Amino acid sequence: MLRVFIVDDEAPARKRLRKLLKPLEDEERLEVVGEAADGLSTLERLDQAAVDLLFLDIQMPELDGFGVLERLDPADRPVVVFITAYDAYAVRAFEANAVDYLLKPIDRDRLGEAVARAERLHRPEQRRLNDERLVRLLDWLDAQNGAPAPPPAEFIRQISVPYRDRILIIPVERLVTAEINEGITRLFVEVEEGPGPKPHVRQHVVSYTLDQLESNLDPEVFMRVHRSAIVRLDHIKEMIPWFSGRYKLMMTGGHEVIASRERSKLLKDRMLL
Repeated sequence: MLRVFIVDDEAPARKRLRKLLKPLEDEERLEVVGEAADGLSTLERLDQAAVDLLFLDIQMPELDGFGVLERLDPADRPVVVFITAYDAYAVRAFEANAVDYLLKPIDRDRLGEAVARAERLHRPEQRRLNDERLVRLLDWLDAQNGAPAPPPAEFIRQISVPYRDRILIIPVERLVTAEINEGITRLFVEVEEGPGPKPHVRQHVVSYTLDQLESNLDPEVFMRVHRSAIVRLDHIKEMIPWFSGRYKLMMTGGHEVIASRERSKLLKDRMLL
């Protein structure tokens, strides 16, 4: 019997999925052991409960479904079936890596197919195949999200950020990195002030997404080195070999960023190493 956990930020969607799963519960093929409305709560709950099958929504506040997958312990990762309102990018990711997904509104027959597939993947001899597909999905996302976005008519030269009781206008030359963590986008900006002659970096929380920033920043100057980080290339001071073919980037002001494996290869070529 599969232990099932449902993740969706919309209560009606969770209720509908539980209703669709009820006949399979009655057949004792599965048991719904819990549900969550956001990514952070999901990670907390999965630390406390053994789960075999995770129905995971993609579009969620703070931490999306891909972010949840990235943080799951690889040694104890359940079979994952993603749920999405039609998202061409997500569907392409799933199909490219043979990872199962359901489109909203969920069809009963298609759900039955997903559960049957999960039952097969849950068998001990199939677990390695499940893990390999999820790892490939994460690598694919890193590579695709790191690719330069189509250029706009003109790249931005400055960024507005809230600071205390005012709005600062910051030249993009001072933008060291833009990063997202737990759904919050932060800009790390070089500032003049601070003790000693070395440059310092100040952090600002903004409402922009990394995708919005990437599409408006000059790709000749900025590069997405991870799904959660964009860096300005001339603010990289050192590239330190890290685990699994990655690089740790030492930025202006001592700030650090870990590049993904796929992005590290491209970055190394781009920096002419």
